[in-house]
Amino acid sequence: MNLSPKLTQKFAWSFIWLSGIIAVLILLFIVGYVLIEGFSVISSEFLLTSPEGGVSGEGGIFSCIVATVWLIVITMVILTPMGIGAAIYLAEYAQDNKFTRLVRYSTDLLAGVPSIVFGLFGFSIFVLAFHFNYSILAGALTSVCLLLPFLIRSAEEAMRTVPQSQREAALSLGATKWQMVVHVIVPAALPGIVTGIILCIGGVVAESACLYVTMGGNADMPTSIFSGGRTLAMHVFYLAMETTALDKALATGAVLIVLIFALNFITKWLSWRFQGKTRGGY
Repeated sequence: MNLSPKLTQKFAWSFIWLSGIIAVLILLFIVGYVLIEGFSVISSEFLLTSPEGGVSGEGGIFSCIVATVWLIVITMVILTPMGIGAAIYLAEYAQDNKFTRLVRYSTDLLAGVPSIVFGLFGFSIFVLAFHFNYSILAGALTSVCLLLPFLIRSAEEAMRTVPQSQREAALSLGATKWQMVVHVIVPAALPGIVTGIILCIGGVVAESACLYVTMGGNADMPTSIFSGGRTLAMHVFYLAMETTALDKALATGAVLIVLIFALNFITKWLSWRFQGKTRGGY
């Protein structure tokens, strides 16, 4: 049976809208359930005390929050300049040769490697060979290796969406290629770059497999980047699988969701500020 073009278009739009609505409803259901169940357990004592261990899951999550923030900051400080720098090279400076094709192929290949493989690599190199032991630094470096391919490709694709006419206009006004990249390409591609950074932050917060073998899962309060630690995601897994404190696991999950929302908002706000300054605004 042949359908008319108008009917086909209506069917396609209905399917697209229905798919989007279902995706949003699933997100709202998961987030809403965790927040509603978790907030009933959250208290000042829960937030300001460290885990005590045991089957009952006694104690709070303060040391886990600190370890998670440490991990995010160190990972992003190392990851962001490396990822954006490599993306700038691939998008603006690299020639179409064997080396460039090898870099892109390697990036795509690394993006598909399971995180536990990166964990074993981090354990062998950063924990044992470099003698960082189980530490936040070892976990952060492993996270950088895990997320670097994704940030490179997302930032590169964002830069490639900038119209060629903007490049030509900047160069015609006497700007050097580096000035063109810094003042034209990066600001124009910033929304896509920020989206990649936000997803990487989410990846750091959500990761647990590769961090178990590099951070050690120690629930004590970290005092430096060379201290071991347990992130919120690792603590959720510990509570859900090794204790009977499912209510505290949901509460930790709720704090994790709020932390992700807060970090995403801060990142977006910083990008808006940066874009405003590059355009002469405030």
